[in-house]
Amino acid sequence: MINSQDDWQTLERFVEIRSSWLTLIGEKLQDEQQRILDYWRVEKADSVVIVTIQSGCFLLAKPSYRPGVGKTTLDFPGGRVLPEQTTVEAAKIILNRELGIEESDIISLKPLNQTGWAINSSFSNQKLFGFVAEINSKTLVNPEKLTPTTYLNTASGINNLLQDLNCLQCRAVLLEWKQSI
Repeated sequence: MINSQDDWQTLERFVEIRSSWLTLIGEKLQDEQQRILDYWRVEKADSVVIVTIQSGCFLLAKPSYRPGVGKTTLDFPGGRVLPEQTTVEAAKIILNRELGIEESDIISLKPLNQTGWAINSSFSNQKLFGFVAEINSKTLVNPEKLTPTTYLNTASGINNLLQDLNCLQCRAVLLEWKQSI
């Protein structure tokens, strides 16, 4: 039997810390067995990750420093969805910001999911939306914006890319796309 959310009650919010990136919330919850639990959670904007393909190759942004892991990582273009944006609008803005790709350069932009995947459902409300963007083969992407390594859209190219991708969200979107083709 699946418990409904009505089996749990929020008794008190004892802390709320807001920043432009997230809100940290501490609450006292009562579970279905009447136990009182201190519970911490984070509210964050949803994310978009875009598998970007041009002429049989994946386009990945130049690796950048990630404070959460304390190192530079390889990632697909991605970012947050602002409250006033749709996921499609966010994806187009991200492609422009990270790769310099204009909307007119995008042949297709297909969602891999409509409702978003929960990133960490016990700790956060954040959802991940995956997209696949096919970029016009005539579009010139500034090489300074791209990772220097080329990954082909082939079985061996995908395996090589999976060896180099550290970001679980990027890996998940790539594997979801791979499964869908």
